[in-house]
Formats: sequence, structure tokens, C-alpha cells
Amino acid sequence: MQFSFRPFGARFLILAFLAALAACNKPESTEVPLRSVKVLTVAYAQRDVEFEFSGEIRARIETALGFRVNGKLLQRPAEIGQRVKAGQLLAELDPMDYRLAAAASSAQLASAQTNRDLAAADLQRYKGLFDQGFISSAELERRESIFKAAQAQWQQAQAQNSVQGNQSSYTRLVADAPGVVTSVDANLGQVLAAGQTVVRLAMDGPRDAVFSVPEDKLKFFAKGDALQVRLWNDATWLQAQVRDVAASADPITRTFLVKAALADNAKAVLGATVTVQLAAKQLSTSQVIKLPTSALRFEGGKTQVWLLDGASMTVQPRVVEVTVADGNDAVVNSGLSSGDQVVVSGVHVLTKGQKVSLFAASK
Repeated sequence: MQFSFRPFGARFLILAFLAALAACNKPESTEVPLRSVKVLTVAYAQRDVEFEFSGEIRARIETALGFRVNGKLLQRPAEIGQRVKAGQLLAELDPMDYRLAAAASSAQLASAQTNRDLAAADLQRYKGLFDQGFISSAELERRESIFKAAQAQWQQAQAQNSVQGNQSSYTRLVADAPGVVTSVDANLGQVLAAGQTVVRLAMDGPRDAVFSVPEDKLKFFAKGDALQVRLWNDATWLQAQVRDVAASADPITRTFLVKAALADNAKAVLGATVTVQLAAKQLSTSQVIKLPTSALRFEGGKTQVWLLDGASMTVQPRVVEVTVADGNDAVVNSGLSSGDQVVVSGVHVLTKGQKVSLFAASK
């Protein structure tokens, strides 16, 4: 009996082997898992804010004192924090040159006075000669002109002598009123120009609480507004009233300086740090939406949140605008409406259109 070889059986075996191999290498399912999320239904809320600023106590009148003449600083008894009385010596320049100038001016005055007296005597004598007819009227007029010139020179020398005497006294810098030295800006041996600040003196009297306000808060401060000022050293609250608001911003900090007048009997140390509080005021947009910061995500240079579509139970991104932080919450200015459901946890593991389920706390 004779058998013939048929290749059909071999081909069948090969195809069966390939099918089994393909079944073993079947890719796993990439289906996105269903995630549980917490959501918050947003609603408009009233927002009341309290403003607090750090400031310091300053004198109502603080003067930068300097000499009215040039010179070398000879002594400076004043020190920072020293209390001084009116007329008390604060600093002194070397007075030698001014004393010599005053002596020279006095000598010029004496010479001018002598010339004036001599011209007056000559004029009186020539008047007698004119009355007797020994001289002409032209000669008498010439003597009168000489006397007038001598009189003018004497008056000029007298004024110059007064100026030199004043400059000699200007070498002494004294306190105009009682107060406290808050700054010393010159040292012994330094050559000073006229008007250059030597010391700063805070005059006794009214005190101000001075603080800086950013531009967006400036609208809440007006002259006459009531404020509360708290001292840091003993937590005492003082009543104050806005006295002045700067008309222009500081060129460096871009803030506006506000001065609040304290009561006359307020016991506040100069330079003391204070907290200034404004009574609660509502913003121009009193109805705002607040979200916990955990609901926010930053992508593509924009702040976004995930909105839940209750019908399909999927999440979609929404761009929002956050204006300010209020504690652990963020105040949203635009992008949301009352009634929107926002995901507040797990926002960084979600994708657009992903199906989710609502988180149920275990009992």
C-alpha cells in the first residue's frame, strides 16, 4: 500500500500556531479608571474685609536742621534719642574766620563813621562861609554831595557789619523748640555746606501714625476717616483720624503715604511700630465666589478648574480669574456662575472628558 505526502496538514499546523501566538500577545485594555471626586456647588457670598497695615509713630513736625553758613564742624553735643530744650546747643562750626570777618567789618564801620563825621563838620563850616559870602553856592553844593556820599558809605558799612555779626552767630546751631533728636547726619571735622542737614529734631506736640497703602486700597482712605492704631509693645489700642493722604506714589515702592493724627493725650513713643486697622468695609463688588485653593490648577499660563457635568458624569476644564486670596480660599472674579459644580480634590490626576463618580464618605 502506497502513501502520498500532502502539504495541507503542515500549513494548517503553522496557521494554528500563529493564531495561538497572537492570542498570547493581545494588548491589555487602556480604559481610564473611574475616579471618585469631591465637588463643591459654588454660590455668591458676601465678602467683608478688614485692612491692616504696619506703620510707625512720628512727630507731627520733624525738622532737618543745618547751618546757614559754610564751615568745619567743631563740636556736636547732640546725639540720637537725646531730649533737648529750646535754645540748647546742638552743633557748632569753627567760628574763627567769621570772627575775623566781623572784626574787619567793625573796623570798616568805624572808618566810615569817621569820614561821615568829618564831612558833616566840613559842611557845617562851609555853610557859615557861604552865609558870609566867602564861597559860591557851587562850592557849598559840592560839600553837601561829599557829606551825602559819606553818609551812604556809613550806612552801607553799618549794614555789612550787622550781616557779619549774624554770620558769626550762625556758627552755633541751637534747637528752635523742645523735642527729641531723631537723626545725626554729620560728624566732627566734616566740612559742611550751608543748609546741609546736621541733625533732625522731632518737635514735642502732636503725634501721627504713618503707614503706606497700595494703590488698589487707596480708595478706602479719605481725610477724616476713623482708624484704630495698636501699639506692638503693649497691645494698646488708640483712636486716630486720617489727616493727610499723599497725592502721588512713592517712586520706589509705588505706595501712597497716609498720616493719621493721634489724640493729644496719646502716649506713643517716637518710632514705635504700630498696626493700623480700618473698620470693615465692603468691596465695590460685594458678591464674590470663593473656592478652596485645592480646586485650582495652573496649565498653559492660565488658572483652571474642573467642572462636573452631572448628566454625563464627566469633567471639563474651565478657565477662571482669581483676584485675591482670602485665608485658605481664592476669590474668583470671573469664569464661574452660581450653581456650577467644581471638583475640589484630585484635580491634578483628571483629564478632559474623564468619567468620575461622587465621593461618598465611609460611615
